[in-house]
Amino acid sequence: MKIIEIEGLSVKYHNIEALEGVSFEAESGDYIGIVGPNGSGKTTLIKAILGLVQFEGSISFQGKNFSDWALSRHVGYLPQKVSFLDKSFPATAKEIVLSGVYCCKKFPKRLTHEDYAAAEETMSALGVINLKNRLIGKLSGGQQQRILLARALVHSPEVLILDEPTVALDPQSREGFYEIVEKLNREKQVTILLVSHDTGSIGKYASKLLYLDKQMIFYGTFEEFCKSSKMTDCFGPGQHIICHRH
Repeated sequence: MKIIEIEGLSVKYHNIEALEGVSFEAESGDYIGIVGPNGSGKTTLIKAILGLVQFEGSISFQGKNFSDWALSRHVGYLPQKVSFLDKSFPATAKEIVLSGVYCCKKFPKRLTHEDYAAAEETMSALGVINLKNRLIGKLSGGQQQRILLARALVHSPEVLILDEPTVALDPQSREGFYEIVEKLNREKQVTILLVSHDTGSIGKYASKLLYLDKQMIFYGTFEEFCKSSKMTDCFGPGQHIICHRH
């Protein structure tokens, strides 16, 4: 089933084209790695999908118009470079996770026993329940990312959007994070859209790659990416290195 359909998506900032004529579809249960060079429009694409920037073209979710789809209930979002550098930031890890439920509620916003149970269940699934009473600012970068992932997942979204979620993590934490996301996709059938600058690493996990350079240069499986003449033109010999690592 098609969960997201994008047709002719274009975005301009001060009359400068950031994205031009991007069209693709995401099926329910897809894991799409969104890759491309710096300034290629990856984050702009995510912002358009989330309704954070004005755009031309169309975006529909499960066949419904963009404006008619309740994003907060259906989509989990982990933005780029979120961290709590202040070690005394006055919120525990569990309170941060609960904020992912709170933002989806209608007025009057009240947390229920079920919400607290959902927070603990999500934290347990991600292996961070032991951190629930610790201040978020006193956790390591990898621990913070798992808490923020729990916040994005606590309301059981159908789509999870992640923008460079591993950029500040060490290699071991990065690999662990990718494995958690892959498991969510495989076992829970959560549709994943993950922005990354690391084509080789994301190729290990994603079912499809979307390569952007202000326009859509490629969309298909990693195997098709490795055989694509367009991508050979972009990468030259570097493409073979990426595919060999996979």
